[in-house]
Amino acid sequence: MNLARGFLLAGTQSGVGKTTISTGIMGALKKRGRSVKPFKVGPDYIDPQFHKYITQNPSRNLDAHLLEEDIIKDLFHKNLIPEDIAVVEGVMGLYDGMGTQKDEGSSAHISKILNLPVILVINGGGMSSSAAAMVLGYKNYDPEVDIVGVIINNLSGQSHYELLKEAIERDTGISCVGYLKKNTDIKLESRHLGLIPCGEVPVLDKKIQEIVEMVEETIDIDKLIQLSRNIEIKEIPDKTPISPDKRIKIAYAYDDAFNFYYEDNLDLLKDLGCDLIPFSPLKDKSLPKDINGIYIGGGFPEVFGKELEKNHEIRGAILEKAKSGLPIYAECGGFMYLTKDIQDIEGHTYSMVGVFDGRGKMTKRLQNFGYCQIETQENSRFFKEKLTIKSHEFHRSMVEIEDADYIYQVYKKRNGKVIKTWGCGIEKHNTLGAFPHIHFYSNLEFVKGFIDRCREYKRV
Repeated sequence: MNLARGFLLAGTQSGVGKTTISTGIMGALKKRGRSVKPFKVGPDYIDPQFHKYITQNPSRNLDAHLLEEDIIKDLFHKNLIPEDIAVVEGVMGLYDGMGTQKDEGSSAHISKILNLPVILVINGGGMSSSAAAMVLGYKNYDPEVDIVGVIINNLSGQSHYELLKEAIERDTGISCVGYLKKNTDIKLESRHLGLIPCGEVPVLDKKIQEIVEMVEETIDIDKLIQLSRNIEIKEIPDKTPISPDKRIKIAYAYDDAFNFYYEDNLDLLKDLGCDLIPFSPLKDKSLPKDINGIYIGGGFPEVFGKELEKNHEIRGAILEKAKSGLPIYAECGGFMYLTKDIQDIEGHTYSMVGVFDGRGKMTKRLQNFGYCQIETQENSRFFKEKLTIKSHEFHRSMVEIEDADYIYQVYKKRNGKVIKTWGCGIEKHNTLGAFPHIHFYSNLEFVKGFIDRCREYKRV
């Protein structure tokens, strides 16, 4: 029997310290020689990069709104081998999902789909017995969610922890696994978003080391392993191999400016016959040779506007390929990169690729945030039939294009009702750019449409 172990770390709310505690626990387990496989609930790109950095294993997103339950199970089991310990970091509060639906996109929902025990992280600052009432509420809200342990954050020290531990274990029957002292210096700040610039690696390494040491000092790692659950790894059939003569090459942008990719999207492209070749719009002067397509994910092009503008060689190469009909798919920051220029929040303007006749512009507020649903236009270059695709947006940017002919109609729903609609998605030449982030397993026809265009380009 092939067995791994696993648990899910969830918080009572956002900002309770899930990411700090999750990365600390992953680091502590890795120091003990355990093979840690990290996962993240929801559509987030940032936390998985911390996970990968500390475990040296790719972190994968488990999203019960974007993906069907069977797909979630398959992707989870596909990426486990015997003796692994799966650490799943939750999103927001334990029961927070799509709207008020606790079983659509929430950490609790994922724990039930994968039969994982939950370690609940709470903020114990300024509390004693009230902590037990809080934990009991989370336990009783959905008895199918198996909360087996509690970690308490933001405490003054051991005596405060013992006070809360006594009340929680006595009144809820749930074990306390440990705590973290109040320490604002160890918070993982947003300046570490994206890939870690070389100059910041020593700073981040030091901070992670401090977090791991704090976790080891006051959290019982042995007890955490005991509370984890055996996972009988399900065998996932291998994809039918694609013969070498039918494989195609897709270049994908990967550097400090562009690095928002679902790991399972990259794996799926490989499974469907694509050899992926990374390139850097920041540093490379030319594109990889003999490619059949380009994939540009999200990121922070506005932060690197000066560097991207300076690399006019790669910008010119991408524009030339776009005009020649090379299929290109670009999401969010990648979409902005393909406009004429980007204006940052301070009003500085930087020249970009220029495939699309418009401007990417940063604003001070979120333009679109959260889950949404795309309906594609029929008979577009990429989609012969109308597709419905669940997706996600999170950006403070907009793209200003006059008389845009959008091929996406995007809907935002709450409790089944449409509360907002807008147009997005622009095609030009053989290029598609749009803001929504798409998990390819949400609708396989989307990625197959892109690959088909790439294969057709090979025959030209």
